[in-house]
Amino acid sequence: MIDSERDSTLTVQVDKTLATVTLARPAALNAFDTELQHAMRTAVDHLSADEHVRCILITGAGRAFSAGADIALDDLSDDVRLAPRTEEELRMRYNPMIRAIRMAPKPVVAAVNGAAVGVGCALALACDQIIAAESATFSVAFSKVGLTLDAGASILLGARVGLGRASRMALLSERVPSRTALDWGMVDAVVDDEHLSTEATTLARELAAGPTRAFAATKASLNTALLGELDAAFEAEIQGQTRLVDSADFREGARAFGERRRPAFTGE
Repeated sequence: MIDSERDSTLTVQVDKTLATVTLARPAALNAFDTELQHAMRTAVDHLSADEHVRCILITGAGRAFSAGADIALDDLSDDVRLAPRTEEELRMRYNPMIRAIRMAPKPVVAAVNGAAVGVGCALALACDQIIAAESATFSVAFSKVGLTLDAGASILLGARVGLGRASRMALLSERVPSRTALDWGMVDAVVDDEHLSTEATTLARELAAGPTRAFAATKASLNTALLGELDAAFEAEIQGQTRLVDSADFREGARAFGERRRPAFTGE
């Protein structure tokens, strides 16, 4: 039996013990707006509590996994302070969404079908297994707009690829192709684009047929061993981002992004 739910930003399909969650803003490259943030967190919480669901598969509709967070360029006038709103978004929306995936008592698989940028990259990194299409790319491009890592990317990326590679990606805003991501340990498998859905579903069904209680205990142990400072990382990211989002460099970076030009950062 297949049950499906759909809203304007997200679809959830449950087929026996496997739940497939699809980010569904393809025209916006599945960028996160307020509605998608809420829908994703609600879906993960609901599926985590559903005793019939034993594995969650997350993917994106269209040609991207997720382009990250929508940047409202209209909000960049000098008389608007963005820091309080950004702190609220991180505390109340993005971070709880990432934490929910890590704390889910069942495996979560990401099928990355294209670009995974910013919070979209963090979303994939939060999952227990990542299968990437050949065309997939990964980027934590915060520094391009004068910002720092957030949504847990600092600890999740570091846990996957180590300090040096995480620093390189963060400081240089490098876009990492899927095969390089595989070599670095950022993803667990790379498959041809046309086989992504099949391969990811096969893995997810194998996990759904496994010992759910043992998986939950294993995931909890790995969280403690490797991500025990997740909440501290969230807090450090919030403090840094709250300061930076009200900076001249952020305003210049966001404007340059919108105008498709190289930013002229001043360090202010």
